[in-house]
Amino acid sequence: MTMAGWAFWLASVGACLVVAAPVLYRVGVVPLGPALLAVPLGILFALVALSLSTTVLLTGRPTPGGRVRVVAMVPVAALTGFVPLLMVLPGIRAPAIHDITTDTSTPPQFDAIVPLRSGAPNSLEYDAESVGVQREAYPGLRTLVVAQSPERTVALSQDVALELGWDVVAVDPVAGRLEASDTTFWFGFTDDIVVRVRGVSDGSEVDLRSTSRVGVGDLGANAARIRAFLDRLSKAVER
Repeated sequence: MTMAGWAFWLASVGACLVVAAPVLYRVGVVPLGPALLAVPLGILFALVALSLSTTVLLTGRPTPGGRVRVVAMVPVAALTGFVPLLMVLPGIRAPAIHDITTDTSTPPQFDAIVPLRSGAPNSLEYDAESVGVQREAYPGLRTLVVAQSPERTVALSQDVALELGWDVVAVDPVAGRLEASDTTFWFGFTDDIVVRVRGVSDGSEVDLRSTSRVGVGDLGANAARIRAFLDRLSKAVER
């Protein structure tokens, strides 16, 4: 097979692995382990195809027909090779923990979410041994104090959750709790969030907990979700 041929087929197979593996996992056809292994393999194929395509085009080796085919696969290889990397790289140094909270001493507890996690690999029991790891990795995650009543803060929290695209499962203004779920774009992993609001002398204090149903680590997704919520809530309170 010519270099142009290898470039074409590697790009095709790489694209199939990167795109199809998450889809097949989401519909229950492929288990998580093989799906996770298929993606980096597909990325590798795509990057090798991109390198071969560049070499072929620069050296002018293929016939006109083969050149068109290689040119057509360059953007495919680039997308399936680089886009997943750009999605993963920001969280590549994140610690192997998946349960993040702003209050590691008394983390917010789930209620309505509990039955929805039946059969989930990850437990809702908070792992106190991860506290030191979280504090070192995400030192900026702290309780937010706002100058609003607990009831108003819960209402604003619901608005923010909906703005972020979360699926709000339960809102209890009396208990000062909001529970929601968020589904990741690529593999469709479901992460669960609980927002706890407690009254204090100068307003309300807000704590969050975001935890994944599947996986040892989360590539920093739960911490990023908490930061995004707190940032939006702070701005909503100031309006």
